[in-house]
Amino acid sequence: MARTIQSLERAAAMLRLLAGGERRLGLSDVASSLGLAKGTAHGILRTLQQEGFVEQDPTSGRYQLGAELLRLGNSFLDVHELRARALVWADDLARSSGESVYLGVLHQQGVLVIHHVFRPDDSRQVLEVGAMQPLHSTALGKVLSAYDPVAHSEVADAEREAFTAKTVTGSAEFESVLDLTRARGWASDVEETWAGVASVAAPIHDRRRTPVGAVGITGAVERVCEDGELRAQLVAAVRDCARAVSRDLGAGRF
Repeated sequence: MARTIQSLERAAAMLRLLAGGERRLGLSDVASSLGLAKGTAHGILRTLQQEGFVEQDPTSGRYQLGAELLRLGNSFLDVHELRARALVWADDLARSSGESVYLGVLHQQGVLVIHHVFRPDDSRQVLEVGAMQPLHSTALGKVLSAYDPVAHSEVADAEREAFTAKTVTGSAEFESVLDLTRARGWASDVEETWAGVASVAAPIHDRRRTPVGAVGITGAVERVCEDGELRAQLVAAVRDCARAVSRDLGAGRF
C-alpha cells in the first residue's frame, strides 16, 4: 500500500471539521477534535490560511473555510455542468459530422479533454478523456487562446513547439491566427499538431458570456477538408453545436 503524507491527511481532516458543525472554531477546538498539539494545529491552519483555504476572524480569532475553496468548488461544478450540458449536442455532432468530437477546457497551460465522443464508424478508437492538448496548435487550444484572456496570457508567454512543418510558432503570426479566430468565430488545425489530421473548433460561453470551453471535431484531412479547405458544412455543424451548448448554459443567442 502506498504511504500517505501525514500533514496532508491532517489538513484534509481540518477542512472537513470546519465544513461541518460549528461555523467557526478556535484553535483549541480544532486541536482537541483532531487529537493534535496546539502548535501542530496552528502551523497547519496558518498554511491553509496563507493559501486562502481557511480564514481567521480578526475579532474572535476563530477559523472558518476560506474563499479559495469556494472558487475551486465552483470551478469543479462549472466543468461538470459544461460536460452535462454538452453530452447530447456532442453526440448529435458526432452523428452529423461522422467524426470524433472533443470538449476541452483550459487547464495547466493546456487543453484538458473533458468529453470525447467516438467517430461513429465502429472503428477501433482510444478514449481520450483526461488527455492534454497544446494551446497553440490545436483547434480547441486556439479557440481558448483567442477568447479566454488567461489562456491567451499563458500561450503568449510559453514556448510554442513546432510539432509539424505547419505549426505556427512566431508571436506575430500566432496573434494573427487568434485575430482571425475571433473574426470568424472558429479555429482550425490542419496538420499543425498531427500529420494527416485536421480539426475545427468553436467557443462555448456561459450565462455571463464568459468563455468556458471549446468543442470541436477531429478527423483525417481527406474527410475534414476538401480542395485544401475545411468543409463548410463541418464548420457550420461545429458552430451550431457550440451555440447550442452556450444557450443551454444560459448565454442566450450569439
